[in-house]
Amino acid sequence: MSLSIRNQLPGTVTAVHPGEVMATVKIRLDGGQDLTAAITLEAVEQLALAPGTAVHALVKSTEVALATARVDGLSIRNQLPGALTGLVTGGVMASVKISLAGSELTAVITKEAAEDLGLFVGSDVIALIKATEVSLATA
Repeated sequence: MSLSIRNQLPGTVTAVHPGEVMATVKIRLDGGQDLTAAITLEAVEQLALAPGTAVHALVKSTEVALATARVDGLSIRNQLPGALTGLVTGGVMASVKISLAGSELTAVITKEAAEDLGLFVGSDVIALIKATEVSLATA
C-alpha cells in the first residue's frame, strides 16, 4: 500500500498503556528517539501491538509544528530534535525537511512562521507532534 503521508518513521513498540477507550503506545524510532502515539484500544488489538512489534509511525506533514529550542511546560509529548535540510517557501506556506537521527521528517508551516523562526538550511529545530496525531501501521 502506498500512502500520501510523507512522514513514515520506522520503529519498535517499547510499551503499551491501555485505558478505557484509548491507549498510549511508546515507540523507539530506528534512530533512537522515543515517540508516543495515542490510538484507540481497538486499533491496538487489531494491530496486535506489544513490546517488540515493528511499526511505522505515520504523521501528516501539516501536523508537525516546529520550534527552535526545546519547549518546557507543553502538553505535546513528542519533541524530536533535528537539523533543517530543505526549505521551500511559497506565497503562503513553507515545506520544511528535517533530518532526524535515522530518518527524515517533513513539516508544512506558514511562510510567516518560517520567517518568524528565522529558519534556514542547517538550522537546528525541534519537531513537535501531538501523540493524538500519530497513527501506527504494521507490515
